[in-house]
Amino acid sequence: MQLEKVVNFHKALADPTRIKMVILLASGEHNGLYLAEKLGVTPATITHHSSKLRQAGLISERRDKNTVYFSLNMGVFQSFSRGAEQLVSRQMNQQEVSPMNEELEKFRHSVLRNFFGADGALKQIPVQLKKKLIVLEELVRQLEYGKSYPEKELNAFIKRYHEDFATLRREFIIHQYMYRENNVYVLNPPELWTKWQELK
Repeated sequence: MQLEKVVNFHKALADPTRIKMVILLASGEHNGLYLAEKLGVTPATITHHSSKLRQAGLISERRDKNTVYFSLNMGVFQSFSRGAEQLVSRQMNQQEVSPMNEELEKFRHSVLRNFFGADGALKQIPVQLKKKLIVLEELVRQLEYGKSYPEKELNAFIKRYHEDFATLRREFIIHQYMYRENNVYVLNPPELWTKWQELK
């Protein structure tokens, strides 16, 4: 179980100014000058704190000429907020197995070898859930954490591996590898992914 992302989330919020920024951005997109004026700080201070929030995947930026606008990645924020609780709950409900034992690792490699060709393309989407999750996990690990993927860009990524991008995109959501908001997709923390290792 990876704790790093949950820890980084709490570190990113471990500052009064950054918490205030998140509160302001919860109401919608704002530019840096607006945030600076509202919080009584300099634009340079906003730039510094926004970099911390961006590195944790909590905010996104867009530039319009010389103005930078910030928006809160609400889905990421909510996922991370639940992350610590879910980690604790999972530990209470079952004994954690880490690192992956040899038998599971052999099974994973076998599945990847059977379903991916030498060119890296996915031969077919597995029907069995456990094998399907292994394939899905292998695909999403190629995506960049904290990056927002418009649906068209995610489709193009999936088509590099398999032509049925609609099915795979839907499976990413169903099994909590990604969340979708306004047709934009972002990776969830690994703690929220459906775990193939826990299936019989």
